[in-house]
Amino acid sequence: MRTELIMATNNAHKLEEVRQILGRAFTVKGLNDIGCTEDIPETADTLEGNALHKARYIHEHYGMDCFADDTGLEVDALGSAPGVYTARFGALNGYGESHDSNANIQCLLDKLKEAKTRTARFRTVIALVQGDKEILFEGIVEGKILPQPIGEGGFGYDPIFAPIEANGLAFAQMSAEAKNAISHRGRATKKLAEYLCQHNKY
Repeated sequence: MRTELIMATNNAHKLEEVRQILGRAFTVKGLNDIGCTEDIPETADTLEGNALHKARYIHEHYGMDCFADDTGLEVDALGSAPGVYTARFGALNGYGESHDSNANIQCLLDKLKEAKTRTARFRTVIALVQGDKEILFEGIVEGKILPQPIGEGGFGYDPIFAPIEANGLAFAQMSAEAKNAISHRGRATKKLAEYLCQHNKY
């Protein structure tokens, strides 16, 4: 019997990645699937805070156990920015609209033109609200920012982020399976799956 999980997102890319990582033992539904059309704001100043806020919102308003994630790209030359503002980085700096991947990428590349180091990491935090419990899971992948976009796959900053384990390839050049095996979201989601398998109350 499959375990049904609610993920507090309507981001189709995130849902597909999580479904692939969790596999057939879990059925993952997004907010549209439960009739939630609210735009849950990400107003916390940490990834943990944003993830918890979204999961708590669904638990409190819909009475369902839920998990949510927030992801940040931390670039060393920029003092770990954009961090919690990753999805809005371009818009906050006068490049395009919020959640515009092309604007975010161009903004980041412009800010790194004179940088001597391009090391960076992606960090994902997943918050699970299950009954009266709140559990956090973290996934991190180290890498570097490439000088220009490359590859056709993935989403977000994937065309300019090359994880250490990929020998120079950008996430956008990797298959979904290869990316999920080493990605920040993949690592956090696997920890979530391990927890659920050990403490499954459904």
